[in-house]
Parts: sequence; C-alpha cells; structure tokens
Amino acid sequence: MSDDMGVIVRTMARATIPLIGIFGAYVVSHGHLTPGGGFQGGATIAGAGILFLLAFGLSEMKRRYDKHLYSALEGIGGLVFLGAAMLGIGTAFFYNTLWHDGPVFNGEPGTLLSAGYLPIMNLAVGLKVFTGLVSAMAAIALYRRWKS
Repeated sequence: MSDDMGVIVRTMARATIPLIGIFGAYVVSHGHLTPGGGFQGGATIAGAGILFLLAFGLSEMKRRYDKHLYSALEGIGGLVFLGAAMLGIGTAFFYNTLWHDGPVFNGEPGTLLSAGYLPIMNLAVGLKVFTGLVSAMAAIALYRRWKS
C-alpha cells in the first residue's frame, strides 16, 4: 500500500498528523465548553492514525501498532468513565461530586477547570474512541490484506 503513495503524500501526512492530533486533543479537553467532547475528539485523533495507515501502509502500521497496548488503553478509558460515573452514586449515578463538593475542577463557570469530572470523562471517552477506531481500522486492513 505504501508503495502506491508518493513522497508528496507521505510528506504531507508527516506534517498534518501532529496537527490533527493536537486539534483532537483540543476538542477533547474543551468538550465541556465548546461543541465537541470525548467522542468527537477521539474520532479526530483516530483520523490521524487512519491517515498514517493510508500514507505509510500496513507494514509500517504493523511495526508501530501494539494491539495489547491499545486494548489495555481502551479498557482503561472505559473503566475511568465508569469510575467517574460511580463517584456520585450516593446521590445519583453521574452526580458531579467534583463540581458540587470537590476541591478541584470547581472553578468559575466557563473556564477550563470548571466542570467537575466532565473533563475527566471526556478524556476517558476520547481515549476509548481513539484506541477503538484505530484498532478497528488496523483489523480491517489486516483482514483485507489477508484475503487478497
């Protein structure tokens, strides 16, 4: 696959992959203030991984992709999300204890540290979506390569 891609495509991918990742991290971290959040930012960051697969090919992706690491990170993302949801179980499921009673993340509304555990949940969802989508695309690419 990477033999088909020219030097221009690979050079542009090297330049844009970090920018896509930075923008996705911005969307995840500002999800409680602006449109977006964990899912949208995670999908954006996964776009950088998919661009890497398309530009550099399956052989380079296999060298750099560790399925055990991605599987562990996806599980951690899900557990952090569920753990944050359980923090307020004494009052209600998803009760935002950090915003109401916590020592951190209870700042002035409209600021980055103002939403309790919502930024933590956005990070967890972003991690889960990013790792899940990249893993799915790697699996599809490997399956397609195996079939031909």
